[in-house]
Amino acid sequence: MNVLDAIQQRRAVKHFDPNHQMPAEIERQLLEAVQYAPTSFNIQHWRFVIIRDPDQRHALKQAAWHQVQISDASLVVVICADIQAWQKQPERYWSHLPDQAIQHTLLQMLTDFYRDRPQTQRDEALRSVGIAAQTLMLAAQGLGYDSCPMIGFEADAVSQLIQLPEDHLIGMIVSIGKPLQSAFPRGRTLTYTDLVFNNHF
Repeated sequence: MNVLDAIQQRRAVKHFDPNHQMPAEIERQLLEAVQYAPTSFNIQHWRFVIIRDPDQRHALKQAAWHQVQISDASLVVVICADIQAWQKQPERYWSHLPDQAIQHTLLQMLTDFYRDRPQTQRDEALRSVGIAAQTLMLAAQGLGYDSCPMIGFEADAVSQLIQLPEDHLIGMIVSIGKPLQSAFPRGRTLTYTDLVFNNHF
């Protein structure tokens, strides 16, 4: 599918076919596509927890205010981020570069940017989750699946369920599957002039 078509056609679908099983190769293709999403300094903050076990799905559904897409979607992904990824073996992010001087420069820039800036660390992790989620949903659209980004859940309960490490956060849940019902009619978009400004507000 053309990427612009995927952007225009992607909608938040709430009702999925619970009997559809996503082929393993499609699931792998989706998650490998997300690895191409951009991150600051190539840190790749994102971590993807796939909820497969039926009992875990049930528990997640309770924590997500009983939303049916948790139980019915073919794939349910809790997208998390490692807030401290910037200081966990950061040399690996650019170890493939042949020029060690460039590797050193990038490593120093990364460290200087994040050290002693906890708000920046958190903000960047959340930005990365958002980009990853959109990449995942567009990849799904391109492969013939619909999706739903979800922030309606009790974060503490989900954190316990997936055993979230203390230095990680949950950004959102994305459910993916074959739709049983069409999405709600698209909401009204603001006008171009409402949103786009030249040089200043």
